[in-house]
Amino acid sequence: MGGVLYAAKSAGGGRDDGRAGYCSTLFPPHPLNMFKALAGICLLHLTTIFFLFWATIDDAWWFTENLYTDLWGRWVMENNDNVWVYTDIPTSYRKDYLQAVQAFAVLSCLFAVFSLCVFIFQLFTLGKGKRFTISGVVQLISCFCIMVALSIYTDHFHWNEKNGWYGWSYIMAWFGWLLTLFTGIMYIILRKRAD
Repeated sequence: MGGVLYAAKSAGGGRDDGRAGYCSTLFPPHPLNMFKALAGICLLHLTTIFFLFWATIDDAWWFTENLYTDLWGRWVMENNDNVWVYTDIPTSYRKDYLQAVQAFAVLSCLFAVFSLCVFIFQLFTLGKGKRFTISGVVQLISCFCIMVALSIYTDHFHWNEKNGWYGWSYIMAWFGWLLTLFTGIMYIILRKRAD
């Protein structure tokens, strides 16, 4: 029987009151279904990695009418002629906070990639019925890193600027945080199928 069916029977005290057939039709122990679940998990994790890399690399953390900035540089429109010129981050930004944001954003990307590698490794080496705890912990470390980067950026940059708004990279970083939190918890709860 499938792992889900086994959990349902053991939760009911071992009695079989007709619900087992219902449970087995909801989650049939078919190899194709397991493959679809694993493909979905990997796709969700790859989406998370994509959001984190996009947020870290792309140039849209803060916008105004004539400039936009990210973690690495600033683009300013010169003389309203639709020509964007790359400039360094201004010295008014505290360099230690900016470097902390950069470091935690890059660490978040690295830990998310490492977590996917650990998950795939555990998929082939973990004993049946065991949890993917290491993958989940590494993914939660990635979640913590992007949360720290976003918190520092939100607290120390642009908080007193009234004529700008946060860009899509900043929003994608928050989506990346949410997905890393979700996948980290999912990996900790997830068990390798027992049969």
